[in-house]
Amino acid sequence: MITGFSHVSIVVPDIEAAARQIETKYGLTVGERKTNAEQGVRLAYVELGGARIELMEPSRPDSPVAKFLERNPRGGIHHFCLSVDNVDATAKALACNGVRVLGDGKPQHNVEGERIAFIHPGDFLGALVEIEEHGPKG
Repeated sequence: MITGFSHVSIVVPDIEAAARQIETKYGLTVGERKTNAEQGVRLAYVELGGARIELMEPSRPDSPVAKFLERNPRGGIHHFCLSVDNVDATAKALACNGVRVLGDGKPQHNVEGERIAFIHPGDFLGALVEIEEHGPKG
């Protein structure tokens, strides 16, 4: 089930410009830029101890993030992410409670290779929610 808060994701039109702004104005360090080809995004994280800020820009024009930028050219908050111990079990339990899990049922992965899924905004107070599987560390 849900074990914690992972991150808030902000879509930006230019990840390098966004990273400069975050570093200059707020003194925060933006980590390594990575590409998640499966999701069609370039991203980087700001580590904040118990949570992260994820900056995302589209890596291809047909990605959901590119479509988000078409509607919001300056960017904005895209989703927040909750950590779970098991994506499949959590998605199944949520579905039993009437929660719609988005997608075609095929496994999705984040840039670290961890399993993810998304919850329909209509089923979480209007917010798009990602669930991200975090197994035991060690």
